[in-house]
Amino acid sequence: MSTLLNATFSEPAPSPALLLLGQGKDLASERGVECAGALPAASDPDLVERARAARAALGDRAFILGHHYQRDEVIDFADVTGDSFKLAREAAARPDAEFIIFCGVHFMAESADILTSDDQQVILPDLAAGCSMADMAAIDQVEECWEVLQDAGVADQTLPVTYMNSTAAIKAFTGRHAGTVCTSSNAEVALRWAFDQVGGVDGTGKVLFMPDQHLGRNTALLKLGMSPEDCVVYDPRKPGGGLTTQQLSDARMILWRGHCSVHGRFSEKNVTDIRAAVPGVNVLVHPECKNEVVVAADLVGSTEFIIKTLDAAEPGSSWAIGTELNLVRRVAAAHPDKNVHYLDSTVCFCSTMNRIDLPHLVWTMESLVAGRVVNPIVVDADDAHWARVALDQMLALPGL
Repeated sequence: MSTLLNATFSEPAPSPALLLLGQGKDLASERGVECAGALPAASDPDLVERARAARAALGDRAFILGHHYQRDEVIDFADVTGDSFKLAREAAARPDAEFIIFCGVHFMAESADILTSDDQQVILPDLAAGCSMADMAAIDQVEECWEVLQDAGVADQTLPVTYMNSTAAIKAFTGRHAGTVCTSSNAEVALRWAFDQVGGVDGTGKVLFMPDQHLGRNTALLKLGMSPEDCVVYDPRKPGGGLTTQQLSDARMILWRGHCSVHGRFSEKNVTDIRAAVPGVNVLVHPECKNEVVVAADLVGSTEFIIKTLDAAEPGSSWAIGTELNLVRRVAAAHPDKNVHYLDSTVCFCSTMNRIDLPHLVWTMESLVAGRVVNPIVVDADDAHWARVALDQMLALPGL
């Protein structure tokens, strides 16, 4: 029988870094904006029926995307589920859908807007659904970083690679500087391509990897054969990123000081504890985890990899999974013949992803039925062009 070890399902308090809902707004960031107006009550006993009625009324005019980390109540109404890149591609593959309702976070909806036609409208049910990782790399900070690299004399031998979990502005910066976007599934391929543009993995060229330092470091050390000494961390809150000219000159991977607030919680002790509690357990973690966690685990891979691995696992096998809890619970429910445990000892939902709930989805759909488009996501035209350049470069990489 599937179990979730030591998990008590009370939602964590929002991160202090996030704007309080309904109090202030920051339209240029992932931190969210003022909350939408009157939503249906979460306790409304007719809420599910209202959702079904609105969905039926919209018909083929709307296409609903649900990220793996969404609540079950939202996933129940998704036409397609997947990770951020898969969902953006699915949106682009539905040119006849007038509305793309993206049940994810802001950067994902931006990518969908970039990849869909001008005749389609991408909608985020709650504009407060941002991403703390994406918010750790603001465009002015990245442009300042590039000036630091120029002053150090290394910019001309550095190529930017940005993770899909970044704002459209950061993707556009990457496109303007001939770089590429990557996902957790193809980070190795993207980095090998990037290094080939600057002299090869064994050369002297560099990659500026944003915004998740852990995915960049794990890929460099475990897939490209680099050493910890090849990696430096650029801290945008320190003068010069906290790095000397010599450090920048010697580095191969310049890692942005960013991380996922969910995956960054997992520790090596979590792995040690679960192995002691569950003999023979297979530890499977996401590559956004810290390097010591990835090294201690048995397997590492994207959300899609995690799902496929559990699908193929032997009945009766035991698994401890280090990723967002909504996904772990869904995988556990899908495999009652396997012992599925949550790696952390405390609950670890993605608090911003969970801002999208059934009341917001119902409000969005009912508004569309009434002829009102709420929360449209529209990327600046110039940013959209250059972000598309970076995304197209990713799409041209082998394996996608």
